[in-house]
Amino acid sequence: MSLTEETAHRLLAVASEQLDLDARGASLIRIGSNAVFRLQKPVIVRIARDPGPLDEARKQVAVARWLEDARYRATRALHVEQPIEVEGHAVTAWQSVSEREEYAPIDQVAELIRQLHTLTPPASLQLPRFEPFKQLHERLGDLTGIDENDATFMRDRAAELADHYEHLSFPLGYGPIHGDANVGNVILSEDGRPVLIDLDSFATGPREWDLVQTALFYERFGWHTEQEYRTFIDVYGFDIMTWPGYPTLADYRELSMTLWLAGKARESESVVEEIRKRVHAIQTDGSRREWAPY
Repeated sequence: MSLTEETAHRLLAVASEQLDLDARGASLIRIGSNAVFRLQKPVIVRIARDPGPLDEARKQVAVARWLEDARYRATRALHVEQPIEVEGHAVTAWQSVSEREEYAPIDQVAELIRQLHTLTPPASLQLPRFEPFKQLHERLGDLTGIDENDATFMRDRAAELADHYEHLSFPLGYGPIHGDANVGNVILSEDGRPVLIDLDSFATGPREWDLVQTALFYERFGWHTEQEYRTFIDVYGFDIMTWPGYPTLADYRELSMTLWLAGKARESESVVEEIRKRVHAIQTDGSRREWAPY
């Protein structure tokens, strides 16, 4: 079943009864990998876009419980029996961090990541091993609507990066990582304090993964200023751009961003054109500053 706005609202109605929540007046924030709703009470409900096992949702809730016990500032899962399943879709419920979406300043982003990397999860949590190329290969499996030359390039690029990745040595070592750490996943609470959100990619892996997006956003996209990036590395204490493995991780992130968009190729011709533009930029080492936000 395709998760449209109509079907998402219907699933929310069923889920809210099971979770004893009031979904009247709920607003749909977005539909991406999850349909995300904000309820009138400060609660966020997430409905997985694709039907499947509850394993990922269970991990997210377990991670949230651990971080709460550790008094780490991250999104909190409601203390109800969850996740639940509605027509095959995993559903979770969370405390709303804020009624507005305001991103934290870069020094607070760096400090939250630094603190996370010092934590030791309990053995009972059983965090999965971070496997970035597993997700990449899943996305490569469906390139319907993509120019065949572009599709071939992306498959070859993924194979090349996977080979490079196997030969990397990670100076920061392994531990709990967010897996998608960047300024967009640290928002300010109502009392103005930073909160880490989106626990979907949490895993045990090389800590460098949580630093690469900030560097990439500065170096290639211009989304951070030089001063912001300097602040980030001063607070965290490591400049990933001085590490020889940085280009491999940065190249992976660019390809991952493009493949994520490829999953939306059926939506409009403008998406297909954006993919062509991105592939051309990667092929020619052209500017990434013209990439449209999605």
